Amino acid sequence: MQRLRDLLNAIKFEHTVFAMPFALLSLFLASNGWPRLDVLLWVLLAMVGARSTAMMMNRIADRHIDAQNPRTANRQLPSGVVSLPAAWVFTLVSAALFVWAASQLNALTLKLSPLALAIVWAYSWTKRFTWAAHLWLGVSLGLAPLGAWIAATGRLELTPLLIGVGVVLWVAGFDTIYSCQDAAFDRQQGLHSLPARWGTARALMWARLFHTLMLIVFIVLGVWIGATWLYWGGWLLVAGLVIVQHRLVNPDDLSHIDIAFFNVNSIVGVLLLVFTLADRFLLG
Repeated sequence: MQRLRDLLNAIKFEHTVFAMPFALLSLFLASNGWPRLDVLLWVLLAMVGARSTAMMMNRIADRHIDAQNPRTANRQLPSGVVSLPAAWVFTLVSAALFVWAASQLNALTLKLSPLALAIVWAYSWTKRFTWAAHLWLGVSLGLAPLGAWIAATGRLELTPLLIGVGVVLWVAGFDTIYSCQDAAFDRQQGLHSLPARWGTARALMWARLFHTLMLIVFIVLGVWIGATWLYWGGWLLVAGLVIVQHRLVNPDDLSHIDIAFFNVNSIVGVLLLVFTLADRFLLG
């Protein structure tokens, strides 16, 4: 059990909450109500498998870099708490769980599962050659609402695409903020990120742009699904959290990044899920 706890700590398993609400939102909208219990179960398992294999692959790819960074040197792989063979086994078992769950849903989810794996695994190397790694991470999480919709309907439509684009922009924004604390280290190591390329101040401007566009996308989503006042109330709360997040961090004071990253962002998806479903199924 301790080894399992170490593995789950290595991938920050509790951060699955970032993308899970958007997958559930897409699933409930696609089902036009409560989804079939078996579909819900397989979607949840697919989400857990996909995120777990992606995060551990990232830890494996970055283990030597993490060992040189004082902020990450105590992570489980560079510190030796988790062995490399154990990390690889966990990565492959999690990938197998994802593919197995996809196979239990429908033919299209199974056919697309290798592509999804390739995208989430590839993220681990993107910062070695492009500052757009933040967007690639966004795409990796943005696949969740697309996959959930396909799981329920067997096809892709505009609604999950809008949710997915919103997730891409949201993740790119908060990942840019988070990477500000490693700007100097990334430049020294020849790694690419918005803060390493343009400095913290400009990177935070990019983060604000990403989050502004995210809010616009969710305005479009609300109009598209015919949302009423409950949805827009939730949207205002999310907009307020986005503003708070950017007020917490500035180029001269990065001490509140953990609060902005972990505390604020963990609430955004939950708020959108709760208010959208309440709007759609209580009032709509």
